[in-house]
Amino acid sequence: MGEKVVAGAVDLSDRQAYRSKLNQCLEGLGRLLAERRFDRPRNLMGLEIELNLAGSDGMPRMMNQEVLQRIASRDFQTELGMFNLEVNIVPHRLGGRVFDQLSEELRTGLAYAHRKAGEVDAGIVMIGILPTLGEHDVVSANLSDVDRYTLLNDQMAAARGEDFALDIEGVEHLVCSSPSIAPESACTSVQLHLQVTPARFADVWNAAQAIASVQIALGANAPFLFGKELWRESRPPLFQQATDVRPQELANQGVRPRTWFGERWITSAYELFEENLRYFPPLLPICDEEEPLRVLDEGGVPELAELVLHNGTVYRWNRPVYGMADGVPHLRVENRVLPAGPTVTDVIANAAFYYGLVRALAEESRPVWSRLPFEAAEENFDEACRHGIEAELLWPRPGRSGGLARIPAVQLVLEELLPLAAAGLDAWHIEPTDRDRYLGVIEERCKRRVNGASWQVATYRRALEAGLGREAALAATTRRYAELMHAGEPVHTWPVGFPAP
Repeated sequence: MGEKVVAGAVDLSDRQAYRSKLNQCLEGLGRLLAERRFDRPRNLMGLEIELNLAGSDGMPRMMNQEVLQRIASRDFQTELGMFNLEVNIVPHRLGGRVFDQLSEELRTGLAYAHRKAGEVDAGIVMIGILPTLGEHDVVSANLSDVDRYTLLNDQMAAARGEDFALDIEGVEHLVCSSPSIAPESACTSVQLHLQVTPARFADVWNAAQAIASVQIALGANAPFLFGKELWRESRPPLFQQATDVRPQELANQGVRPRTWFGERWITSAYELFEENLRYFPPLLPICDEEEPLRVLDEGGVPELAELVLHNGTVYRWNRPVYGMADGVPHLRVENRVLPAGPTVTDVIANAAFYYGLVRALAEESRPVWSRLPFEAAEENFDEACRHGIEAELLWPRPGRSGGLARIPAVQLVLEELLPLAAAGLDAWHIEPTDRDRYLGVIEERCKRRVNGASWQVATYRRALEAGLGREAALAATTRRYAELMHAGEPVHTWPVGFPAP
């Protein structure tokens, strides 16, 4: 969401011009694919993490501009809410000791940012949803002062034509509404990028979709929203509802939401970009001066700025990305499934599991998506969001007999997916010590049935049992979480509750 956009009025001619440019961009993408102009395989991955700012009392701090000025690093940027930051790690080549390298870079960067934030009584908290956030925190006045967010909010609110309705029924039931998209800022996630060739894109994307539920089950870290205990991973339902520009009548007609799991397996990257144009009206109809087809005719490579901008306003959990580096175009799969946190070690373990598993699944001769109906993958995603580490998932039975079985996610990972992830990491030429260390974190999470969400809920309930009220218990849980997060040991080792005074 970092493009430079100037806020201002949008009229009908802007939309017509933008739609025309979008179609030119799509045609240009098709020509680039047909002419095989894309970058050769480079095994490049990237990582972005959205963060929260909270004070020593565990409460959110609306001061990302002040903190960013003190950090003074291009690696850290604003995000949607004034209590949000984002850290971006430069692309790395998958191989060798890359995961240890990433871990060290993240630890160093986050520790520095935390120190600088501490100068203004704020701190970095890496978590899916900050438990102490209240409805009064996620309002228009607390959106970051960035033109793109202002225009995006204005356009989405206008398209909706009424308040955004939140209705999430989990352990407890949350019902509220907002005149803006500000509640979406509560969602803080990890984005994992993988550069792929056009020929491999569909297999990697399908594999990522198939295991999205497994990622959520293992990594769930957002059980609370606005003081209520909801789903083990409450980000997906919150994100979908907080960005849902459909009035109820259009939802009833089956119009697709902008936050979308999808509806089918694919055979090419082009299909996803084409779907984005076919199904979703532009929200930011701002035209670049480039004429993409003329650039192609003259032998150049177009930026496809309108396509890139529009693509960024369709919130797929696995998003196709078109990018340019040194004048050469490339494609990436952006995996947006995981919540932030709990620790750097947990984030890197989640990344290692993902990159290993998608590599192995994408190269199978009889791929999982040929045996798993897309509807079952979507049902699995919902099940994992609701139940986290305790989820049971539909998965193809081994052998040629076919059919699906419902199996605990932790059993599926331990018996089938961890060995595949290890084989995938070997195919990336990851050092065995890195492979074993980070997949070992995933293994222990499964054996102990502990992740960020389960720890948060158990500790919160311990606080209630000790006599704290709801708000005090959530604040105490947040403070303890932040303490253990910065200590750095993976979440499966965290003691539940609070140390004795």
